[in-house]
Amino acid sequence: MASGTYHLVFETFLLQPYLSGYKPFDEAYQYLFNSYYETVGERHPRPQRGLLSRPPLEEVLAYREYVDKAMAQLLPTANTDIEAGVTIGLHHEMQHQELLVTDIKHALSLNPYALAVDDSTSLSAASDHKPAPREFVHFEGGLCFIGTDAQSEFAYDCEQPRHQVFVADFSLSDRLVTNAEWLEFIEDGGYERPKLWLSDGWATAQQEGWQAPLYWHRRNDHWYTLTHRRREPLDPNAPVCHISYYEADAFARWCGCRLPTEFEWEVAARTVALKGNLLESQHLLPQPAPSGHKGLKQMYGDAWEWTQSPFIPYPGFTTPEGALAEYNGKFMANQWVLRGGSCATAHQQMRATYRNFFYAHQRWQFTSLRLAK
Repeated sequence: MASGTYHLVFETFLLQPYLSGYKPFDEAYQYLFNSYYETVGERHPRPQRGLLSRPPLEEVLAYREYVDKAMAQLLPTANTDIEAGVTIGLHHEMQHQELLVTDIKHALSLNPYALAVDDSTSLSAASDHKPAPREFVHFEGGLCFIGTDAQSEFAYDCEQPRHQVFVADFSLSDRLVTNAEWLEFIEDGGYERPKLWLSDGWATAQQEGWQAPLYWHRRNDHWYTLTHRRREPLDPNAPVCHISYYEADAFARWCGCRLPTEFEWEVAARTVALKGNLLESQHLLPQPAPSGHKGLKQMYGDAWEWTQSPFIPYPGFTTPEGALAEYNGKFMANQWVLRGGSCATAHQQMRATYRNFFYAHQRWQFTSLRLAK
């Protein structure tokens, strides 16, 4: 997927129009690596992309080197348009690198070897500390600025323009929901009580046979989950992960709470430092909430947090000119906003305004929830 960034952003949008005499590495890549850009031309069917076994690694590496050398020639001549394209290309590649982490995990889950349990890890080898009981942090409401117009730092088009919204008084849980708390939901019949679920969510859960988060597996009365190694004992103290919007919403209702809006989340996130269990921590797993201090924890990293906000344009939103008009605007329907990043998100990608988005039924991403009142 990262090679798709090299093709579409660097080769198609920058090198071909701006570097005189540039010749594509392989004309077939236009079809192969086009993920969803209708204006670029025909593309390989998305449902079949996971089946690709070619080009081989050495050819992909040669392609990246070819593009890198051409970009080195282009950059000294860069104008404003080129600089903007390079910046979004680098951020887009970081997004794809995050997706590689989650896609590799999903591919492993479909491999028979992943069904084996790692018995070298003791069932008691969970994290040393149990998170403190959940507390809620209160925030005063009012008119709040959301989004960004800042030119000094990068932001995607969907984070703009900066605008005001009214946010009522609200409270957020100081940490993410844990696996132990999710087990209580399961044991209380959370997956068997339709009154807890949105209608579409209940229908989806029944159709898909959901009884637990994705990658959970029960054997001999013990729960296991899949890591990038294999199945290992479930850590009750770690945040629950790989849940859909429907499951998050049902859990919140079971608790007598709700999911936060994306505006509440952004207002709260601005009160804490941008640090956490992100990609640079190299855990590739959500970690238990740190102990020893009051206030909001895990706002950045560990797992993306579902909000109750639909992914729609901000007031005054306009799509960019050209092919990049398809970047985010075309997806602003039937999806839900997630905030905060995960253990697979690069620190450089994160900011309080960053809006991620997925369909309500999707579970393969590192997704969790924080309760709100």
